[in-house]
Amino acid sequence: MKGSRPEQAVLSRDTDLSKTDETRAVIEGMVDGLNDHTIDGIGAFFQESFRWMGNTGCGTKTGLKQFQDNWQRPFQAAFSDKVCVDEARLYMGEWAAAFGRQEATHSGDFMGVAATGKRIEIRYMDFWKVEDGKISDNWVMVDFPHVLAQLGVDVFNGEGWESYDRGEKTPPRPD
Repeated sequence: MKGSRPEQAVLSRDTDLSKTDETRAVIEGMVDGLNDHTIDGIGAFFQESFRWMGNTGCGTKTGLKQFQDNWQRPFQAAFSDKVCVDEARLYMGEWAAAFGRQEATHSGDFMGVAATGKRIEIRYMDFWKVEDGKISDNWVMVDFPHVLAQLGVDVFNGEGWESYDRGEKTPPRPD
């Protein structure tokens, strides 16, 4: 609402910048572990009680076991030969972020789409909080609509705003 000024950046307000190198080491080790397709040993990087909060379609995982069973295992069942490519990483104290993609083969059921064998790109953004040498919180955005589009499914049923970019439709304007 116009004129609204809620408090911003509450979670990172008291960031201890002296922890940046420790955070970097944890994140780099964790990404290497994921690229090696480690599931059972991932507890070396995540706290037992950590929260993984994904966008719609990804869900929210509370604790290491839910993350392993309800994200890592289904993800590896759907996509094989994955390579994680962080295109950018940012570190600030206990906080880290990555923007990138995974390149993978669609080798199992994904959101009702049977394996196609297609090589696809899975875009993502990750934001991590590292405490006591392990990840305590992980906010995630995985571009599942883009993945599905590569598999021939349009989740927007032709109503995606890309139609404005292509000049197929005129974007509405506020009154």
